[in-house]
Amino acid sequence: MKIAIVGPGSIGSTFAFHLARAGHDVTVVARGARLARLEKDRAIVTTDDRRAPVEVSAALDTTTPWDLVLVTVLESQVDAVLPTLQQSAAKQVMFMFNTFAPFDRLRDVVGANRFVFGFPAILAELKEGRLKAQVVPRSFAALQITIVTDPAWAETFSKAGIPTDTQADMHSWLRTHAALVVPLMIVGNRVHNRGSGLSWKESREIASGMAEGFSLVRSLGHPLTPSNVGVFSKLLAPLVTVAMWLMSRHPVMAIVGGQGPGEARTLLDGMVAAAPTRTAMLQSLRP
Repeated sequence: MKIAIVGPGSIGSTFAFHLARAGHDVTVVARGARLARLEKDRAIVTTDDRRAPVEVSAALDTTTPWDLVLVTVLESQVDAVLPTLQQSAAKQVMFMFNTFAPFDRLRDVVGANRFVFGFPAILAELKEGRLKAQVVPRSFAALQITIVTDPAWAETFSKAGIPTDTQADMHSWLRTHAALVVPLMIVGNRVHNRGSGLSWKESREIASGMAEGFSLVRSLGHPLTPSNVGVFSKLLAPLVTVAMWLMSRHPVMAIVGGQGPGEARTLLDGMVAAAPTRTAMLQSLRP
């Protein structure tokens, strides 16, 4: 298949690496320093010296009938690529990023017949242009693996080494996910900035923010999805507080915080915009 990946950061590069090694014709569309590095390597190169040759471009070719254009930019960056996606001859366009916003705007731009959404369960980073990535395996499906709205692409990604399931109610899933991860991003941001864990007071406030987020999702008419998050949301506040306090002392939280506060702010702003009067705690936690 001919696949273009717009935004080959750590997540996009992971998809490019696996899809190219699975035999697909992969083109990565990049800019700036990432474009320069990819033009030099003509491949996705990992930190352990594995290579997956790819084509490299500074812009998406709108005349090519791509089987898929995979968009892995951040939500705050997607507006810049929408005109090109609208003009493209791609058969399907899959957006893959965190968002709390409705899908209507994106669907309208590319057309309902071409629109697909997904979410990656991948831990990845670029180290001096080289990819270090860990794909969440299928054995973790009860917690989270990569999901998409289209079964055919779930099969394609799975065969390429990225275990993927489908989710029909992606809007509920993404809003639930935002309510879950925004507090964790806030924890990571604080830990990264000061190099130490949360106080008990901070942990309690962030636990309250998570509860407020779950309540918001329900009030907007969404079931907490998947169901195991619904079970988690029923835990007593002191237990969630303990969880926040302990997690803030795990080394992975500093790595999470190292990504910067931008994504947490965008998601949180989307939650606040949906219900300004029901998000006071979340607003007070904004990084």
